[in-house]
Amino acid sequence: MPFTGFPLTGLDFYEDLEADNSKAFWTANKPVWEASVRAPMQALIAELEPGFGTGKIFRPYRDVRFARDKTPYKTSQGAVVHAAPSNGWYVQIDASGLFVAGGQYATEPAQLAALRAAVDDEVRGTELEKLLAQLVSAGYTVGGDRLKTKPKGFAIDHPRIELLRHKTLVVSRSYGAPEWLTGPEAATRVRSAWEELRPVVEWLAAVTAQK
Repeated sequence: MPFTGFPLTGLDFYEDLEADNSKAFWTANKPVWEASVRAPMQALIAELEPGFGTGKIFRPYRDVRFARDKTPYKTSQGAVVHAAPSNGWYVQIDASGLFVAGGQYATEPAQLAALRAAVDDEVRGTELEKLLAQLVSAGYTVGGDRLKTKPKGFAIDHPRIELLRHKTLVVSRSYGAPEWLTGPEAATRVRSAWEELRPVVEWLAAVTAQK
C-alpha cells in the first residue's frame, strides 16, 4: 500500500502505552498499533527502498531478560536501513512525533580504531568536521556514545579531540508532530533528511569498513 502519512492515533497510542505498559493494554489496542503505526512505517520504508535499500522494522517487544526495567513493550516504533554493519539511516515514531537519524550506532574494537585513525588524519578528519558542521547548521544534532576523557594515544589538545572521544557517531533531528506528518509529505521529509545525512553515513561506512 502507498504511504499516506502517520495518523495521530499512532502518537496517541504511544502516549497511552507510556502510561499503561501492560499486556492487557497491548492486547486491547494492538489493532491501533497495526493500523496507525506498523502499516504506515512499512509503507514508508517500502517507498524509500529505491533510494536507500531494504529496511528493517524493529519488533515492538523489549528484551527484558537482563534489564531492570521489565516493561514489556517499546514506547516507539523504529526502522533502519543499513549502509554497512551497524551503520545506516533510522526513522522513528513515538508519542512526541517523528525522529530521524543516521550514522554509526555501534563499533567493534577494530572499527573504532579505524574511525579514530580517520578522525586523526588531517584530510579525512577535516572533511568529517565540515560535513558535521553543515548538518548542525541545518538543524541536526551530533550525538553518540563518548568517552569523558581523551582516548589513549591522543593529545588532549588535539584539534579534533571532541570527535576522537566518540565511540559511536549519530546525527539526528526531531520534527515533533507538524501538520505534514499525517500526509504523504512525511515521506518527502524523511527522504530529504536521509539524503542530507548520506555524506556522513557513507563517510563512516567507508572508514569502518577499513577495519
